[in-house]
Amino acid sequence: MDRLDAMRIFVAVARFESFAEAARRERLSPSVVTRAIAQIEDLLGLTLLSRTTRSVRLTERGQIYRESCQRILADIDDADRRARGEDARPRGEMTVAAPILFGRLHVLPIVSQLLGEHRALSIRLTLSDRNMNLVDEGIDVAVRIGELADSLLIAVNLGHVGRVVVASPAYLQDRGVPKTPAELAGHDIIAFEGLDATSEWRFDAPEKPVRLEARLAVNSADAAIAAAEAGSGITRALSYQVRASIEAGRLLAILQQFAPPPLPVSALYPKRRISSANCAAFIMAARKYFRRHPLAPADINRH
Repeated sequence: MDRLDAMRIFVAVARFESFAEAARRERLSPSVVTRAIAQIEDLLGLTLLSRTTRSVRLTERGQIYRESCQRILADIDDADRRARGEDARPRGEMTVAAPILFGRLHVLPIVSQLLGEHRALSIRLTLSDRNMNLVDEGIDVAVRIGELADSLLIAVNLGHVGRVVVASPAYLQDRGVPKTPAELAGHDIIAFEGLDATSEWRFDAPEKPVRLEARLAVNSADAAIAAAEAGSGITRALSYQVRASIEAGRLLAILQQFAPPPLPVSALYPKRRISSANCAAFIMAARKYFRRHPLAPADINRH
């Protein structure tokens, strides 16, 4: 087997932690995948993957080798793109990652548009509220919400969203409307763990963070919003997540005068992908989409 093909198979097995899944994703037979890994390990005289009946894990040397393989394969892909020229049309497979609800509402329409415009392109859209490692997990472009740490990634701003504290009209009528963040301590709190990593809710300066005990904690924004609509308490979400509920009157926004600064929404891609026609097409389509459908974090009715 060609050495580069074997390296691609090894990276796939390491990524999915499964021989069977790597075979399925690469459209190969399981025996071909097994032979490729054996070929590399025999050539190096090293064990790169630790296998059990339930899992496949990289050894320490395997982790080092995977990083080198990823760099080599990325350089080869980049060389191919450069040879085709900057005007090369999008083609092949592109992997896009985004938060679950934001991805469903805003990224899926962008992906659908790209698929309609470029017949040679296929896209794997991964929706997760976990910040995925673009290099380790083979992500070409990721959409993220929030401040970005310094990294080797290129960031393109797509807009901003705001944090919004909401509750149902029935709950507020029964329990009263908190006038300050401190008054939240006397209410039933619904915590979405993906947004609130700690029990503290932060507001705009000079308001101090408020430490709150959740009566209900969920790991899904949809669940937190549904619980708030049902009158189970007060929750905090991002503006795009609750816009429809507020416009329909199922939720009311409160304490907006204390809202913290809005959060940026960014499209990220590795610097090695700077000449990628696929990434360029996604960024262009995303910019056009958000010009037509701008994110407006402050445009929420206040209570």
